[in-house]
Amino acid sequence: MKFGPLTVVVVALLAGALGVFISLFVGGPGPLLGTEVGQRLYNDAITAAAPAPPDGVAVARRGGRVPAMTVAALDGPPVQLPDDYAGRPVLINLWASWCGPCIEEMPELDRFAREQGDNGVQVIGIALDDTDAVRAFLDRIPVGYRIAIDAPGSADAGVRLGNPRGILPYTVLVSADGRLLKQRIGPFAHGEIDAWAAD
Repeated sequence: MKFGPLTVVVVALLAGALGVFISLFVGGPGPLLGTEVGQRLYNDAITAAAPAPPDGVAVARRGGRVPAMTVAALDGPPVQLPDDYAGRPVLINLWASWCGPCIEEMPELDRFAREQGDNGVQVIGIALDDTDAVRAFLDRIPVGYRIAIDAPGSADAGVRLGNPRGILPYTVLVSADGRLLKQRIGPFAHGEIDAWAAD
């Protein structure tokens, strides 16, 4: 029996799709989520399935400007996003003291922030948590970058930054002119932040 070129291509595509399906079934979505394409697909899927934000709540979209928002700082004056960080890119990490993967990635975020110097990517963490819990956590695991606090809910900073399901940790990269460049659902492994923020 002779097969034409189209048949061979279709069989190859089906075999590839079956391989991806089996790898996701056996190993979970971890490897796919580690790619930019996987992150985009995952974010698009959870955004499409999420309820609409409350009336008047602006939500950032990839490539668009981050809506202006004010978030309480753990110490000092409130944070005005994205204006307080204009002129340099900023990595914004949403986390909570009860979130295991958040806790694991914080030393890596701190390392990245320290290595950026005066001209690199700025870093801010926004805890969707209680102030006392955050202070207690930071006493155990201190970080050198700025921490803000927001109450979790349907209009929190994470929702406004494109995370309608409230999955933590959640990280965005915002350009120097305030546009949402990248979104990351889930924690960074050691060394991943550098390449992610540089692309």
